[in-house]
Parts: sequence; structure tokens; C-alpha cells
Amino acid sequence: MINIRREGIILGKTERSFENEGVMNPAVITRDNTVHMFYRAVKKGNYSTIGYCRLEGPLQIVRRNELPLVSPQFNYERQGVEDPRIVRIGSVYYMSYTAYDGKNAFGALAISDDLVHFQKQGIITPVFSYAEFAELVASQEHLTDKYFRTYNKRETENETGEKLYLTDKNVVFFPRRIHGKLYFMHRIKPEVQLVAVNDLEELNRDFWEDYFRHLDSHILLRSRYAHESSYIGAGCPPIETPEGWLLIYHSVYDTPEGYVYSACASLLDLQNPEIELSRLPYPLFSPEMNYELSGVVNRVCFPTGTALFDDRLYIYYGAADQYIACASVVLQDLLNELIRHKV
Repeated sequence: MINIRREGIILGKTERSFENEGVMNPAVITRDNTVHMFYRAVKKGNYSTIGYCRLEGPLQIVRRNELPLVSPQFNYERQGVEDPRIVRIGSVYYMSYTAYDGKNAFGALAISDDLVHFQKQGIITPVFSYAEFAELVASQEHLTDKYFRTYNKRETENETGEKLYLTDKNVVFFPRRIHGKLYFMHRIKPEVQLVAVNDLEELNRDFWEDYFRHLDSHILLRSRYAHESSYIGAGCPPIETPEGWLLIYHSVYDTPEGYVYSACASLLDLQNPEIELSRLPYPLFSPEMNYELSGVVNRVCFPTGTALFDDRLYIYYGAADQYIACASVVLQDLLNELIRHKV
């Protein structure tokens, strides 16, 4: 087993109106000794914006903005911009996030060259009804029947005639192009899927129709172990190491008391990230502390960002949908343990 060090709560809610319900699920990127954190801030009524704070070193907060940095602008995100992740590709910062309109959740993107001003690029995941999705994937024999479970089944419109679409969340980019292509993960329950394109303009309806017709060939991670038995999802942006892409993701399993969300680890091939090299057969860490066990949503450790200082990897995560917390591990210890558990 790996020695995980709980660093405790990093950030909590305040009396400010945009974050008086909770803070969680931060995007994190480092420059030298500075950690830039872009976090989901929730106000009462479950309306989300993205707040900002700056840390010197992995744990010391030195600045926290009094207003949101990114807020809803468009109808498709009118109730929230949620759960950001961030990477730098070349000179451009890519912030992916979930756009939520109160009924539908899509993967969306904003870009920046200075980490201050972000230009929204719109929805980048498919906008399909569940019925359209189910028809396109129906002939694929190797898909788990969980794609057709209740959590994905939705009518094409609600009682007031508003359109309802397939939920597609957890968009996470790889931090560089691989063989010239942009790679990103996304999640249609219950598995993690992978997209590779030359340019984001390729992501039109024809692209997604073909993608769904061959969905089984685009699945990156499938559930393997008991702690992943309900579903899994992308977590932190992949970390490039000599042994492969280190992926910290989240897993979910059901209990009589409800779902349990854990942080998990996998290793992907550097040249072809579609190939999973190894995976821990147990969670990297699961809810144990009071601030992870009890909150707005109980029993949640939801990892979304990392920072490497010296030999230690700091993993930032949402705790019980109320706090931002951190856990750390010696990076080489984690890689050595992963190498022991080849797929």
C-alpha cells in the first residue's frame, strides 16, 4: 500500500454571496513556486461560478479573489460553470468545465494566455438526446448494459417542452499534443472515453455520429474493481512521467448509505494513451476524514488537480462537495506501485 498524507482542508466557503454554499473541485496549474487555483464556488440554490485563489508553495494561500473569475454568460450555462480543469498546451491555457443550464450538463471550454482573461469557446461535447445516442450505439455488442441504465435514460423534452440531452461531463485535456493531435477525456456514464482530433473545429455532429457508432473503440477506462463498480470518471489532467501518463481519476460504488467517491490511479502509454499500462487495484484514497464523510454530498473525494513540489505530488480534491482539500504522495512511490500492477 502507498503512504498517503492528508494535508487537510485548503479552502472553505465564505459569507460572500457567490460561495456561501460550498467550494470544491478545483483546477490547478503551477508556475515556479506559485499554484493558481480555479475552483467551483457554489451559492445557495446550487448556482456555480469559478473563483480564484493563489498559493505560494502547495499549501499556503496568499490571495483569494472577492468576486468570481468566470461566470455564466450563455443560456447553456445559466445555472452554473462547474468543476474546471486546466492545462497549458503550447502558450495557451485550456480550461474545460461543465456547463449546466439547470437540466442539461455539457463539457465546455474557455482559453486564456494570461490566466486572468478567459474566452469561452462553447460546448465541445456532443449535443444529442439519449434516444439519438442509444440508436447510434445499439449495435455494439461489447458495450456494458450500464450505458442503458436509468442514470442515462432521459426523455427528449421535459413537461414544459424544453429539450433534454445526454449528460457528458468531466472533460480533461492532456497537457500537450500527441503525434500532433489534441487528446481529451470525457465521461458518458459509466466509463471514461477518449477523443483525439487535429483541431477542435472537427467536433461537429457528423464527427460525433461516427464516434458513437464506434463508441466501444473510444473507451479509455472501464470499471475493473469493486470500488469502481458503479461508474468511473476522469479526474486530474494526466501527468507526463518516464513510466507513462499518470492519471488520477475518480471511482464510485454504491452502498446502503449512498455512493462513495474515491481517488484512484492508472498509468497510460506515453505514445498511445489509448493503452492502459497499469492500474491500482484499490483506491489511492477514499473518504475517511470528517470533512470527506459529511457535507453537502457525503462520502466524496473528487480529485481535479495536482501540483508537483520536489518529489511529492499534491492532489487537490473536492471533499463532500463542501471543501477543497489536499492529499500528497511521493511520486516515485506511486509510480513504483503502479508498475507492480500491470493490466
